[in-house]
Amino acid sequence: MITKFIKRILRRDPMVKHTHAVHGGSPKRIPKKAHRIDPHLLSKNAVKVTQTLQHAGYEAFIVGGAVRDLALGIAPKDFDVATNATPDQVQRLFRKARLIGRRFQIVHVTFFGKGHPEIIEVSTFRALLENAGDHVAESGRILRDNVWGSQGEDAARRDFTVNAMYYDPSTETVLDYHGGMADMQKKTLRMIGDPAKRYREDPVRMLRAIRFAAKTGFTLDADTRAPISKLGELLEDVPPARLFDEILKLLMSGHSWSAIQGLQEAGLHHGVLPLLDRILDDGEESSEGHQFVKLALANTDQRIQSGKSVSAGFLFATLLWPDLLQNWKANLAKGMANIPALQDAMDETIAAQSSGMSIQRRFESDMREIWSMQPRFEKRVGRYPYRLIESPRFRAGYDFMLLRCATGEQNPALGQWWTDFIAADPSAQEALLASVKNEVGAASKTATKRRRRRKPKATSATTASPEPTAG
Repeated sequence: MITKFIKRILRRDPMVKHTHAVHGGSPKRIPKKAHRIDPHLLSKNAVKVTQTLQHAGYEAFIVGGAVRDLALGIAPKDFDVATNATPDQVQRLFRKARLIGRRFQIVHVTFFGKGHPEIIEVSTFRALLENAGDHVAESGRILRDNVWGSQGEDAARRDFTVNAMYYDPSTETVLDYHGGMADMQKKTLRMIGDPAKRYREDPVRMLRAIRFAAKTGFTLDADTRAPISKLGELLEDVPPARLFDEILKLLMSGHSWSAIQGLQEAGLHHGVLPLLDRILDDGEESSEGHQFVKLALANTDQRIQSGKSVSAGFLFATLLWPDLLQNWKANLAKGMANIPALQDAMDETIAAQSSGMSIQRRFESDMREIWSMQPRFEKRVGRYPYRLIESPRFRAGYDFMLLRCATGEQNPALGQWWTDFIAADPSAQEALLASVKNEVGAASKTATKRRRRRKPKATSATTASPEPTAG
């Protein structure tokens, strides 16, 4: 105890307040028998981070969405830790730690194991910014956020009550400042404080509200929902990179179609997602584009819920495909050759989307490869199919083509042929190529017969032969 006290005194930072007598009052302490969090769902690395900080004399808790998911019996994908240690103090305690961010400085602690590296995000308790001066823009949006405070202030700064709970793995206790556990039982998402003010502080919270509602199946509290339709234009001031990250989280939530419908109902899809404006606004659920996007998102949700990986490039390629297909057909109608028409349609489609959320270049490159591959699937002669299979993006292009077949845009027989070709041995592959050659030959003969002019039958023996056509 003496050692911990000495460490606490020596490491205490003048910027950190160590009092809990602030906004939010004293937290409700919820024991294990009430919250029923299963310790087996915890990340061992997240627990290690909290233990390391606590042994160094600091407070440390698993916080936010991870606590919400744990209380719902869901294994969280990401774990965040909140502490009263400053970012510099956190960094000194871990070998693989780095400071990130300017507006909101945090520490990423990386752990390497058998699978993918796990990053535990560690943030310092934030202070309230009611009198922050140049920390807040005229619109109310927070510009800089590196003023440290107490846990009570930090809880008041968080967005929703269900995200403002702190879990201590060492005592298996949840600290609940704003009735988050009660709201979870009522399946309600409620904003902490004045919703309009909180949305002005960070407009991305409106998108988070829609995403959380879709993911959890909770209902947005009436006061929390009311200002969204009026404040949507604030999203125009959000940095493009941050807006992209939030939209990507929404699409990768495992409940993307519900989330997109939530955006539409709230009027937030305009400008943010120009790629979906026409599909959602025309109201034609039977339209080809609507069905294609819905199927693509359903497949994405299924993969994510099954724990499988999803390519963001593939996802955006599917969402933009209805626009691209329309532009491609328009170019063909103008007399452009097939491939140049497709390339021009790609440029036009991506340029139109960039007026809202800007898609990162690395994903744009993947999208172009997937799109460029589509006409090539129809060319099944010689060594061409073998070369196509060797393409690094073949699998993504193939899956994309199967989506087109599933919606009737492409002949399902084409998708079946490629499925058989992939699974076949060399001799069977040659047989499949031969079958295509025979089909092409038969189709060519049929077309020739149709073009051949038939001689009219004579009505009598004296009937003259028909006159030759002019020229």
